[in-house]
Amino acid sequence: MTLANIVMMVIAFGLLIIIHELGHFLVARAFGVHIQKFSVGFGKPLLKVTRGGTEYLLSLIPLGGYVKMQGDNPEEGDEAEQSDPERDFLRKAWWKKALIVFAGPFANLLLGLLLFIFAMALPQKQEDLAPVLHSATGKWAEVFSAGDSLISVNGKSVPGFNSFLIELSKHAENEMAFIRAGQLQSLTVAAAERDSLIRSLKPMVSTRIGEVFTGMPAWKAGLQEGDLILAVDSVSVSDWYDMRERITAAEGNDVLVQVQRKDEVFTRRIPLQDTLTGDDERMIGIMQYLPVKQTIRYSPVEALQYGSLSTLSFITMQYSGLFRLAKKPSELKNNVGGPVMLVSMANDVGSRGFSSILLFFASISLILMIMNLLPIPILDGGHIMFFLIEGIIGRPVPIKVQGIAQRIGFALLLWLMLFAFYADISRLVSRMISLR
Repeated sequence: MTLANIVMMVIAFGLLIIIHELGHFLVARAFGVHIQKFSVGFGKPLLKVTRGGTEYLLSLIPLGGYVKMQGDNPEEGDEAEQSDPERDFLRKAWWKKALIVFAGPFANLLLGLLLFIFAMALPQKQEDLAPVLHSATGKWAEVFSAGDSLISVNGKSVPGFNSFLIELSKHAENEMAFIRAGQLQSLTVAAAERDSLIRSLKPMVSTRIGEVFTGMPAWKAGLQEGDLILAVDSVSVSDWYDMRERITAAEGNDVLVQVQRKDEVFTRRIPLQDTLTGDDERMIGIMQYLPVKQTIRYSPVEALQYGSLSTLSFITMQYSGLFRLAKKPSELKNNVGGPVMLVSMANDVGSRGFSSILLFFASISLILMIMNLLPIPILDGGHIMFFLIEGIIGRPVPIKVQGIAQRIGFALLLWLMLFAFYADISRLVSRMISLR
């Protein structure tokens, strides 16, 4: 991780926050709230420009920015508030205040969506499993054998196993070709049989690691991309399915893994971590190696479709994870990361190309939206909660109550930040020790 990478990360995260604040700014202006200051960055102002009664600042620390609205703090006695109280933020209708606050997270949603779509419009570097079969189930076990190589679907060659499934799903009836023991075979798949075939096939997958997820137990234990797992708890494993079964079904809270890295063979005892998927499975945080490399291009319509679906899927997955985490708070220590972890992840993503970088920052923008909308006082979601209560009871929540709630919210966020830093440092120390 170079200093230049860290600086670029800081600037990029600052831009995400500025977009958030710009959302507040634009909607507040639309509802007639006077904006006293709009600052890009924090700290000492480097440049000041006043336009339309608003002071625009470029400040020293590029970690985001802020919007200062007239009358947003009832404890302040601004002269501007006295001269034109109708332009005060807190004097607006409850639903206008709620929309002004919601506009910040909504801006992050729009940015995330646009980045997803734009990234999908770029050439996509994709990885896939080899189109070689491990097994088939049901009636298809009589048709296919282990080692069969999938060649084409409807005359179109398929470089990988997933590309084979995609081509198969595009048509109701398919003509496919495969090679068995050097002999070319063909098969017609009827429309009624297509889905059962897709569900039944398993590709050949070795125990070679393709990715080690940052911060997970395998990462902390020092495992790396390209490592080959030879045994789990002293039992040899021949493929990914066997290895996964032995890890998830292990009786203890950890597994002893034998690993080959180039010419070196070593062992690591790795703790097991819950998956939070609700199925009580455990994991160490690795993904299989994908040997087939290809670059594909989506049409503008496909980029719009896949980018939108990816955004929706990501948001759904994050809220689902938060719900499961709320049901299982003991897993918080394994599922929270701070800036050190984000920088480490960004460094890994940066090696995969520009589109991957865009997808990473699209994800961070969406996470900013999700976290800001949590109903915690001091966050946007907490302010929206107060305004919704105001709409229901017909009067603002007492300032004293809001102040107490915000102090509690601030203490909670401060604790979470310190906990995230602690989690970051402990993971990094564990990995450094393991790599030694």
